[in-house]
Amino acid sequence: MNISTKLCVALAAITFCALGMTAQNLQSASAYSRMHSDLLAKQNRVKDQIRVQEAQKYAADLYEECEPEPDIYTEGWDSNLVNCYKDANVPNTKVLDVRRYVMPIKGNYVTSHYGYRPKFGRTHKGVDLRAAIGDTVYSAFSGRVRLTRFERGGYGFYVIVRHENGLETVYGHLSRFLVKPDQYVKAGQPIALSGNTGRSTGPHLHFETRFMGYAINPEAIFDFANRCTHTDSYTFSKSTYTKARDYTPSSRYAASKKATEDKESASKSTRSSSKKDQQPTATASTKKSTRESRDNSRSTYQVRQGDNLTKIAAQNGTTVAQLKKLNGLTSDNVEAGKVLRVK
Repeated sequence: MNISTKLCVALAAITFCALGMTAQNLQSASAYSRMHSDLLAKQNRVKDQIRVQEAQKYAADLYEECEPEPDIYTEGWDSNLVNCYKDANVPNTKVLDVRRYVMPIKGNYVTSHYGYRPKFGRTHKGVDLRAAIGDTVYSAFSGRVRLTRFERGGYGFYVIVRHENGLETVYGHLSRFLVKPDQYVKAGQPIALSGNTGRSTGPHLHFETRFMGYAINPEAIFDFANRCTHTDSYTFSKSTYTKARDYTPSSRYAASKKATEDKESASKSTRSSSKKDQQPTATASTKKSTRESRDNSRSTYQVRQGDNLTKIAAQNGTTVAQLKKLNGLTSDNVEAGKVLRVK
């Protein structure tokens, strides 16, 4: 094969390959188009998924209860004392938000109330709630665990939680801890199991509510019988924090009834006093008439059957002669029924 022939063959091969490549590209264009469409579809689904995730995260951030600011966990945080506010400047009044609560235990029976105990010579600074050993104890509000500790002569095993609303709650006589110090807990999260440890005469939960060391009467905040708070907010006051509140219908009815009775009693007393003030002369006149009538009855005597002047004179401390003189009598005989003057 000469050179010209070889050149022709090579040129033909190159032309064929070029045509073949062009044909191959044309034949696979639809496949590439489908691949491209699938890729775009996948990208669209990824974008939609990202949008959904962003929306869910935004909603979670918006509605989920966030951890509190750390500044409420500074004062006395490292103290091992129940009251770590001894040197703090406590305000006279403070409004506390007590919404978003959970009752500390499922039972609602108060076995011992807040107040002074003459038998022990000290104040019971919380309430005792009926519980069996091993019952779950829940955090009353969201917050951070400040202390888990054991005290043989008092609380036994106990937990203290500091909350966002400024309160601290104390849970005593426990049998087991379910949380650790510095752990953040939400309202209603299990924090311990109830028990009978420390100075305890039987299984129960000792529950305290404190504001900057002041042990508030828990029944001022919680209505344990109805398992709710009395109101959405509690106003702490240094003059009233030891007093319970009761807004149950029966107590309201009793208070309303007593107030009505007191009002009616006061009204009757006022009316009675007014009548006495209006009739002083008539009363004095009546007394004078009564006195005169009594004096008149003592100065006269009505003769009875069988009486004589001697007997009448002896009974009235006078003499026969005096009786005759006062009554103008000339003889000693007197008729029954006659009225004689004796003075």
